[in-house]
Amino acid sequence: MTDEPVVMDGAEAWSAEGGSVGVLVLHGFTGNPQSMRALAEAFAAAGFAVELPRLRGHGTTVEDMLTTTWDDWTADVEAAYQALAARTDRIVVAGLSMGGALTLWTALQHPEVVGLVCINAIVEEPGDLRTAVEAMVEDGAETIDAIGGDIAKPDTREASYEGTPLRPLLSMMDAGDELRSRLGEITAPVLIMTSPQDHVVAPTNSDLLAAAVGGPVERITLERSYHVATLDYDAELIEAEAVAFARRVSGLS
Repeated sequence: MTDEPVVMDGAEAWSAEGGSVGVLVLHGFTGNPQSMRALAEAFAAAGFAVELPRLRGHGTTVEDMLTTTWDDWTADVEAAYQALAARTDRIVVAGLSMGGALTLWTALQHPEVVGLVCINAIVEEPGDLRTAVEAMVEDGAETIDAIGGDIAKPDTREASYEGTPLRPLLSMMDAGDELRSRLGEITAPVLIMTSPQDHVVAPTNSDLLAAAVGGPVERITLERSYHVATLDYDAELIEAEAVAFARRVSGLS
């Protein structure tokens, strides 16, 4: 029998009971629920039911992530969505970085979703990145330096991995190809939040997303924050605007 991996303090999945509207909150690649916990708690404090899953391979050790893929993470997202759907009648989805991409994936699987919050979402990797990652994998590399922890606020840390697993990264890139081709099918309202000083995901990803989705778009610029904006100077702005958006699109205000 395989022992369960030890989860980092603060990286545990989290959920909250609430009213008839639920919010599914999704963390990013090599991150974990720690980066999204305050946002999840803000939704809960506003009366929403909340599910914040820990995606497979995340929040433990980078070795646990090496054999995971996009299919594993979407399975975890779907399970959390169904847990939320069982106790609510409307759902909003919010995600950071890869969590933003998974937010879009969820909307494609569930057109009944009433709204999406995408924070520095990745929808297209830099043009030469895939070729470089493929070459490193062919040379036998399994990880490269960490991509987490891009935060402007001093003394604030994201509990992300010290390395970036390459094969899982390729699986995310491959899934992104199909995701981009289907963005026009998304008709739910989308709130796009973007850090102009993002050193992980190019801010142009938000422009691509805004132009491609088929539903109404609202945009907010996170002037003071880097990539992990939910832990950065604009965290309170994100929480207030995301809660207000969720209330609007779900008919609560």
